[in-house]
Amino acid sequence: MKRLIGGLVGVAAVALLAIPAPARASVTVIGGGLAEACSKAALAGGSSSRAEGLCSQSLSEELLSPRDRAGTYVNRGIMRMRRSEWDGAMSDFNTAAKYKPNLGEIYVNRGAALLGQHRYADGLVDLNKGIGLGIEEPAKAYYNRALAYEGLDDVKSAYFDYQKAVELSPEWDAPKQQLTRFHVARRE
Repeated sequence: MKRLIGGLVGVAAVALLAIPAPARASVTVIGGGLAEACSKAALAGGSSSRAEGLCSQSLSEELLSPRDRAGTYVNRGIMRMRRSEWDGAMSDFNTAAKYKPNLGEIYVNRGAALLGQHRYADGLVDLNKGIGLGIEEPAKAYYNRALAYEGLDDVKSAYFDYQKAVELSPEWDAPKQQLTRFHVARRE
């Protein structure tokens, strides 16, 4: 399936068999304790019940600043999202927003969870909000937004967001791999 988009430059995506898994943006929590252990587990790709338990224990036992509490909810939500536990992940992201509503990672991850549920338009809203608030790893947000655009059949916007992800994180292979599916041609 090749499509050319209007304008001077057309962008076409080769057949999209399955939308790749969204990227996740962890929140770094420092200062020791269970919240930091939860943060490290999320950054390392953890999703086990033991790793999630560190987050839950931190939330119930540690005195955390609003940012660290929100970050711990985000990190636990990421672990749940990795196991496709969408309701638990969404609950954690929504709770995090109550503690630190201007933390962009909340919305980028909630957007990723919505993409995992094939709710592309809803995910796009959260991804745009997260990008607007600013995040530590913006390449992941642009990558996820590209996935949302593809899910909505906006191939041209997807292409430009994959390009932005490569520009922001040139060592990251995932957006480069996605770009290999596109063909760009000038229109006469």
